[in-house]
Amino acid sequence: MTDAFHIDVPHTDGTLAVIALSGDFDIAAAPTVRGRALELISDGHPDLVADLAGVTFCDSSGLGALVGIWRCAKEADGSLTLAAIPDRLGRLLSVTGMDTFLPTFPSADAALAARQGNSTTA
Repeated sequence: MTDAFHIDVPHTDGTLAVIALSGDFDIAAAPTVRGRALELISDGHPDLVADLAGVTFCDSSGLGALVGIWRCAKEADGSLTLAAIPDRLGRLLSVTGMDTFLPTFPSADAALAARQGNSTTA
């Protein structure tokens, strides 16, 4: 009944990388997402865009992973930007207050354009 989880990295350029997530972002997937994001940060891509268009479900473990990734990116003088947030996840981000410190964009392309045109980190 759960959607298989998949991670893709469709874009890396300079300090910027896109990590595209699809399926259920839950307790089983969260450590893998965090680990892959930390690899990208340590490989010199501390400005991350998380493309969430394919996320079908997100629990507290997924939210916790996003906060952890955001903190690690900030420690590396980077940022975490969210893109293409599904409606239910958007409401969850709002209820938890995470939307106040994680910038969001309607698509990964819009987030990339904004990040590439902005030398300051969020």
